Amino acid sequence: MERARIKFVFLIFIWIGVLINISAQSFSASVDKTTISQYERFQVYFTFEGESVHNLTNFRAPSFEGFRVLSGPNQSTSMQIINGKVSASLTYSYILQPTNTGKFTIGAAFVDFGGKTYKTESITINVVKGSPQDNKSASGGISQEELSKSVFILAEASKSRAYVGEQVTVTYKLYTKVNIASPQITKLPQYQGFWAEEIEPRQTINFTIGTYKGERYRVAEIKKVALFPTRAGTLSVTPFELNVPIIIRRKRTGNDIFDEFFNDSFFGRTETIEHTARSNTLKINVMPLPSENVPPSFDGAVGNFTFKTEIDKKEAYTNESITLRYTISGTGNIKLLTAPKPLLPASVEKYEPKVYENINRGSVVSGQKITEYLIVPRTPGKKVIPSTEFSYFNPSTQKYVTIKSTEYEINILKGVGDDESETAGFSKEDIKLLSEDIRYIKTSDLSLIKKENDRLIKPWFWIALFVSPLILAILIFANRRKAIIQNDVRLLKYRKAEQAAKKRLKSARKALDRNDIENFYSELSSALFGYLEDKLGIDKSEFTIELALNKLMVYNVPSDLLNKIKDIAEKCEYVRFAPKSETVISANEFYDNAVKTIVEIDSYLEKKK
Repeated sequence: MERARIKFVFLIFIWIGVLINISAQSFSASVDKTTISQYERFQVYFTFEGESVHNLTNFRAPSFEGFRVLSGPNQSTSMQIINGKVSASLTYSYILQPTNTGKFTIGAAFVDFGGKTYKTESITINVVKGSPQDNKSASGGISQEELSKSVFILAEASKSRAYVGEQVTVTYKLYTKVNIASPQITKLPQYQGFWAEEIEPRQTINFTIGTYKGERYRVAEIKKVALFPTRAGTLSVTPFELNVPIIIRRKRTGNDIFDEFFNDSFFGRTETIEHTARSNTLKINVMPLPSENVPPSFDGAVGNFTFKTEIDKKEAYTNESITLRYTISGTGNIKLLTAPKPLLPASVEKYEPKVYENINRGSVVSGQKITEYLIVPRTPGKKVIPSTEFSYFNPSTQKYVTIKSTEYEINILKGVGDDESETAGFSKEDIKLLSEDIRYIKTSDLSLIKKENDRLIKPWFWIALFVSPLILAILIFANRRKAIIQNDVRLLKYRKAEQAAKKRLKSARKALDRNDIENFYSELSSALFGYLEDKLGIDKSEFTIELALNKLMVYNVPSDLLNKIKDIAEKCEYVRFAPKSETVISANEFYDNAVKTIVEIDSYLEKKK
């Protein structure tokens, strides 16, 4: 009886586990909007959510009666780990356009998972009359307006009003409803009137599911920067532009048997559309700092800081060095902070300070700046180092804050060998004669010795006399040539391009030896792009692979070599943003091809020089 009861309880727990596992999976349908005009395009999503989507098979879409399918099915996946629990989702999306007005129903979609079939609920769409829109379409039957709504960059500022010197964090997010390939930067934003610090640079793009204006998107944070206004007024942040390849799945357009065969999802007939995604322009209203109650010691620091001073010894001998350290810590633009200068007695000498910075570029820029002064007392006695002040403006309280340092009293003892007849290394006789133009000639202990040598001029003198002008001429010529090269920045970069590329290629080789595939492709990309920037005289902020290829075409570089450059650049960018699927073997082969290509470019450009 007892054994039967245990068996019964065990079966109940197994059944509960099965129910929990089943309930963890869901398959649902959603649309951008349920009421549209007859010429409007919209998207429908079929999303499966669960702990895993790897065993998802046999997706069956509804017939979409009353609608024309412009694109789909486009697939996108996402994964999240929250408190150690893994959840994943797979979305099949379609771009549809109604064929008539009225009410239409999008039927249920089906998918198989774990031996069970899941289905979605049907959705009713109300199609109303509308005016024909401009249908100048891009490839694949999707208009430019639809592309702009499906893929775009949104720039968001942490605040629209700020004081001069106050941090404003700008975040750039990429929103997409469709599948995209590796995007490339075509234009970086300009931060005129700001000091910019990039926050946590992104090496890969990680998408999550989000909404914008009530519509569902895949969202990825692609760039974040901390801006510190340097002047008052309305300042603008120009758009950030990306070239985004959009991948769409083509539908069969005829009754050809080959179209029917190759339209199978296994072959995945797709088309890539090049689209320029551009962020919005941001306007920041920058207010000047208050002009009332400004402390005399204020030197432009804005943020929230602490200030302390330290001295390594309070007793020392004359001419012995003492370290006076000033440390400013807190949140704000650490790089622009200036430590106050110590006020020292006349007999204490100070040297140029050493400055150390420790900056944390997180969501809020913080850190510390350490300024070390080396001071040397020259005379014995009690010396007082007065208190100094450090002032800053706190934007949170909108008030100036002044912090006073500690006053130090140091006891300076007479150094070994010092006596009353000497002061700071000078004798009393020297001090008396400091104001005199002519000092006495030493006449004591003077002896002259006649040197017995009848040959006054040696042979080496004549050699040096004739060789020296020649060496001087060579040095002058070399120095002038070096000055010309250094003044011509473009020529200097041109000459050093090969050396810089070799250094980057060595870094890429080391990353490959460590099996660090992602860093390998990043270094390889930097080697190629840096080489082209220096060799072709392109500024880093303006560099694009298209611009480099156009400049190489001017040199009549063969088309096959141009294609190699383009393939290398696209592969490097793809691996940076795509999942890690590269092997060391393929990376080794790719490295050899990249090195060979750079050598071929260099040889060709040197011939054309």
